[in-house]
Amino acid sequence: MNLSELLESVRRVEVRTNRLGNDTMVGAYLSHFKGRGMDFEELREYIPGDEVKDIDWNVTYRMGRPFVKRYREERELTMVLAVDVSASSAFGSLRRSKREFAAEIAGTLAISAARSSDKVALLLFTDQVELYLPPRKGRRHILRILREMLFFEPKRRATNTPAALAFLNHVLHRRSIVFLLTDFLHSFGPAAPRPGSGRDTLQELGLTNARHDLVCLHLHDPRESVLPAAGLLTIEDAETGELLELDSSRAAVRKKFADTNAERLAELDRALQRAGVDTLRFSTAESFAQTLQHFFETRRGRRRG
Repeated sequence: MNLSELLESVRRVEVRTNRLGNDTMVGAYLSHFKGRGMDFEELREYIPGDEVKDIDWNVTYRMGRPFVKRYREERELTMVLAVDVSASSAFGSLRRSKREFAAEIAGTLAISAARSSDKVALLLFTDQVELYLPPRKGRRHILRILREMLFFEPKRRATNTPAALAFLNHVLHRRSIVFLLTDFLHSFGPAAPRPGSGRDTLQELGLTNARHDLVCLHLHDPRESVLPAAGLLTIEDAETGELLELDSSRAAVRKKFADTNAERLAELDRALQRAGVDTLRFSTAESFAQTLQHFFETRRGRRRG
């Protein structure tokens, strides 16, 4: 792809995500996330009426009289887009791959954050950290994020989600909003090829969710769950290179394929629920905007409650 084609692709995604950011996301994004974080402002002596939970017990012990921590509401937030760019993200049975789909979703979120003057960071990962762009503001930064999400060429093929989250927990020193965009194909359940990966992923998800505001966006292609009746097929695992030959003309084979993947998705749902992480599943066959907006509105209502 030459430079003009690359710029045109970025422009198309920018136009689409700009429109979605304008029409549907910004209000819901602002209403949910603004005011959730608090920055430490001062330490002062306790006065009647202060909340007991604000007492700094270490300082109180040293000074011999009670002191409380005072906070001010954060007006500027940081959004982190953690995007899985392993080999499986290149798969797409319809008009777009999961990686292109992720770029549209993440671009919409980034523009929503930018319109509210918040910083945005980008992490692209496989089984290693491929690229990290620290939090910044500005249109040029957003355009670079879009460009990298679409055209960055990863060095590795496999996935290591826990390592990516551990990296974020190390480099992020303030509470942030972390959107994890991945297909979870090698994280949980019978399809997970690496021993212990499900447990490690679950632990790191829980730790990240405790430190930050973590939202998992599960990207799913319908062909990953339903096998067409197309005769003899050879299926390759894009990350491991493992080959599997199937006779898709047999109804029993198609049913086994569907049942196995339904079990994988069910185990994924159970694991994410155990981690207490809010999760959205997006199909590449459907629009994501309404689902994302509804999610923000639901969380806003839950917060008010």
